[in-house]
Amino acid sequence: MPDAVPSSRVLSNRTALVTGASSGIGWESARLLAEHGATVIVHARTTGEGEDAVERLVSAGVQRDQLIALAADFTRLASVSVLAGTVARTVPALDLLINNAAVMAPERCTLTDDGNEVSLQVNFLAAHLLAKQLQAPLTAAKGARVVNVSSSLHRTAAMNWTDPHRVKKYSRVAAYAQSQLALTMATRDMAPEGSGITAVSLNPGLCDTALLPLYGRVGAPPAEGAAAVVRLCLPDVPLVNGEYYDGGDIAPTAQAVHEERSRRRLAKLADQLVASA
Repeated sequence: MPDAVPSSRVLSNRTALVTGASSGIGWESARLLAEHGATVIVHARTTGEGEDAVERLVSAGVQRDQLIALAADFTRLASVSVLAGTVARTVPALDLLINNAAVMAPERCTLTDDGNEVSLQVNFLAAHLLAKQLQAPLTAAKGARVVNVSSSLHRTAAMNWTDPHRVKKYSRVAAYAQSQLALTMATRDMAPEGSGITAVSLNPGLCDTALLPLYGRVGAPPAEGAAAVVRLCLPDVPLVNGEYYDGGDIAPTAQAVHEERSRRRLAKLADQLVASA
């Protein structure tokens, strides 16, 4: 696949929303997308973190008028809905939705005020809700792409259908892996037939980000993970809807990702879990 090092402004006149863009792969993805010419909506958890991310991007050479900072705390589903509404009002068409925001599952099972296990909500349910509530601007873009930043750990996971928040038997690794499996499974349905949207997921590789302690190994610079993300955003890179990419190529997934019955079951569960938003 082509390198993501900017050689031309191939994303000029396109708008991207990058979640979790205040640091790590998200911040580097925002920088690369802007260098390719895109207008980037820089999502951060707080207003202060978003403003700081923008200032660092400007210091790195990005034009300020290409950046829009928006804040939303993904541990609150109502905040995710507000973000979606603001984006829909701000841009008539959204060409790229990069669902990158993620947290490690805590040592102990932690539920949000919405009643969901925190990593399941931040890593999956927020992306599910954004994709649903941004269907209009994504469809209006006529060729939009949704890129879900997943993990190879999804292949080790299983959905706990009877206890999705793992309250009865909790493991932080199992909870995190389940959140990534759910995100990967839900990808295909983020691009409804006839919408013109293409949705894919990917493993950005093991990078030195806030999630690295979960893996316990040395990671590559976040810019390398961002390059993998941005490659899938380039218009000359063909994508297959619903597939999972690793190293620029379609890669094997957990079996559940391609099971229509499991995907329908997950969609129903996700809609139930975000109903309060």
